[in-house]
Amino acid sequence: MTVELLPDLVLCVLLLVVAWSALFASTRRDAMALFVAFGMIVALVWARLGAPDLALAEAAIGAGLTGVLLLRAARKLPVSSARRFDYRRHLGALTFIVVAVSGFAVSIILPSPADITANNIDSPVAAAMSDSGVSHQVTAVLLNFRAWDTFLELLVLLFAITGLRQLFPIEKESLEPARTWQLLVSWTRTLVPLLLLVGGYLLWRGASGPGGAFQAGALLAAGCVMLRITGMLPPLHWSSLAVRGSVCAGTLLFLCTAVLTHSLGAGWLDYPEAHAGTLILMIETLATLSIAIILTLLVAGERKDLCS
Repeated sequence: MTVELLPDLVLCVLLLVVAWSALFASTRRDAMALFVAFGMIVALVWARLGAPDLALAEAAIGAGLTGVLLLRAARKLPVSSARRFDYRRHLGALTFIVVAVSGFAVSIILPSPADITANNIDSPVAAAMSDSGVSHQVTAVLLNFRAWDTFLELLVLLFAITGLRQLFPIEKESLEPARTWQLLVSWTRTLVPLLLLVGGYLLWRGASGPGGAFQAGALLAAGCVMLRITGMLPPLHWSSLAVRGSVCAGTLLFLCTAVLTHSLGAGWLDYPEAHAGTLILMIETLATLSIAIILTLLVAGERKDLCS
């Protein structure tokens, strides 16, 4: 039993050590690199917990996107000078790491409670699955039973892109992208269709297995970023009505669905049983489009961002 949980113990130690190192790194660049590493370890933790949906979302958004945004923000800040590390100032953090690792080791040795089973935990969700419109429990929770949570997550992304445009306004200049490495162009032409295919599969698969709008949107955004870097995709100008409509499409459909279900007397985002599957598919499709465009704008931006 101890040998089987050894990877979990290693991930626990790495998670705490990397988090502590990111907080007290000597330079800003080191701190950002450690933050990205921390996000990848969190993705592995989610994978070990049997949540591939959250693992993929954490790797794409929590580590990749957030890391890019931090690096972009760092360009606007003065270069940080290295600072001398003093272990005496961080004895509390070191003590916390030792206590946390010791507690995890004790939890491995001690037997787990036998009166709590997976069936008892899953029974409320399983009892309502017939009314959810989908067959995967995670999708049922995120898009039906707790649909407000997903709606608010889309709002967070919408606020993120609008806030970024306020902090970093883009001048209306016509700049040509830098010359791209030819091998990158060849790889982009090969990988982007695969990303599109896998993203579509994850969107369709979300009703019956791991997948969904955030995972599909992250993959589609990765393809769009590759096309933007290589100059094969024109700039996504915020002045374009299609771009702004795509950014707001998922949130607006969520909001319209909430108003419609409430006006019919079913309650806010309380889908009719006969149409629950169709509504969830429509919401996830437009949410995928919104997530892909928002992430592309956050990472690649307009043409000027690729040259600065």
